Amino acid sequence: MAGRTILVVDDEREIVEVLRRYLELEGFRVASAADGRAALAAFQRERPHLVILDLMLPEVDGWEVARRIRAAGGVPIIMLTARGEEADRLLGLGLGADDYVTKPFSPREVVARVRAVLRRTAGEAVPEVLTVADLTVDLARMEVRRGGEPVALTPTEFRLLAALARAPGRVFTRLQLIDLVHGHAFEGYERTIDAHVKNLRQKLEPDPHRPRYVLTVHGVGYRLADADRRGSG
Repeated sequence: MAGRTILVVDDEREIVEVLRRYLELEGFRVASAADGRAALAAFQRERPHLVILDLMLPEVDGWEVARRIRAAGGVPIIMLTARGEEADRLLGLGLGADDYVTKPFSPREVVARVRAVLRRTAGEAVPEVLTVADLTVDLARMEVRRGGEPVALTPTEFRLLAALARAPGRVFTRLQLIDLVHGHAFEGYERTIDAHVKNLRQKLEPDPHRPRYVLTVHGVGYRLADADRRGSG
């Protein structure tokens, strides 16, 4: 991972410098921006491998910056904010954030989160293609097709679908999916997975309100419908 570029976006100079110091000690290259407009310019210029993004920014707020970064592709985002309310976390995850750190934080923890997210989104070359009904999940290429047509997913959405597709029909609890998608380092809670499922359904399902693929098992969690049971719940 040494040499990868991390874009740190925060209007508090002290936070940027602390994160820069810790990230550079781990071999990362660090770019920074102090407001949303500068962040978007730096994103285009630096082409970072990951963005650490504060939500409360001048010029252009962090929510809008996250939307534009996510629209540009699958670069992972770790949101950094003083807000700790559940609604803010869910909104951040709803925008496609891969992780969420609340201030005050340990710089070592942020570095650990950066490494964990980069590992999860690296797309290690595993010669495996999963096929469930008319869905094809290419693990090596991190590509998904439905009926032969490509479906663009964020890294987190892809990991969620891949976890379900490895065992179609099996019911996963929310805690199990949190572990599979975020890893044990993620200090989240069960309902965050619901935001990811909602996003996945918006992209994957012909009618997200009547899902055919990612099905809810009430009181338990979720499962991927297999070829014989698709759309039954």
